[in-house]
Amino acid sequence: TGRHTPVCQSIFEDRVLEIIQFLIDFILHIDKHLEAFVVAYGPWVYALLFIIVFVETGVVVMPFLPGDSLMFIVGALCGAGYMSYPLAVVVLLAAAILGDQSNYTIGRYLGPKVFQWEDSRWFNRKAFDQAHNFYERYGGVTIILARFMPFIRTFAPFVAGVAHMSRAKFSLFNVVGAVLWVVGISAAGYFFGNMEWVKNNLEKIIWGLILVPGLIAIFGAWRAGKAEKARTA
Repeated sequence: TGRHTPVCQSIFEDRVLEIIQFLIDFILHIDKHLEAFVVAYGPWVYALLFIIVFVETGVVVMPFLPGDSLMFIVGALCGAGYMSYPLAVVVLLAAAILGDQSNYTIGRYLGPKVFQWEDSRWFNRKAFDQAHNFYERYGGVTIILARFMPFIRTFAPFVAGVAHMSRAKFSLFNVVGAVLWVVGISAAGYFFGNMEWVKNNLEKIIWGLILVPGLIAIFGAWRAGKAEKARTA
């Protein structure tokens, strides 16, 4: 049995690598993958959208899923007549709100012991600390701002739960943030996503949707952490 272990491990690593490569390709060419899915499976695309957004916002170990670019592409596909915009918005709103609510509940259940967790394959300690610094600086508004920040948006509701923010207060920020995020980005895709220039530069736009908010989040978290150190010095 021992002789087969390296072979099994190699097969497992190959499968993991294939999944990672597929996810990278899916994120960078989400327009083509999503359009193909709509053509092949029709209304089942709404179930796929719900799952992706719910998992990204509700599962703290899945912060890499393509929320912003997904919203934009969905809006563009709706504008091109592939999907119903009102239905897509309702599905995305439900997924975003329920996902954050689930994440908050998990954080509230686990409590402060989370601060003792080390960085691992399943837990991004740096992103967690950034979200915590944001929360310390901006309080409940973090839940709204974080919607537009990859990685941090996954950890923000989790941190709010760990900090035991009141459920009513969190729910209010959650709904407001979800509406601004879903409607704002999908509407941009709906009105501008089918312009020729946008189509020709879509991959760059997707990279921008991933990198720009991420850099802003890192800078904001760095400033928040610096301010916290100055207060405690």
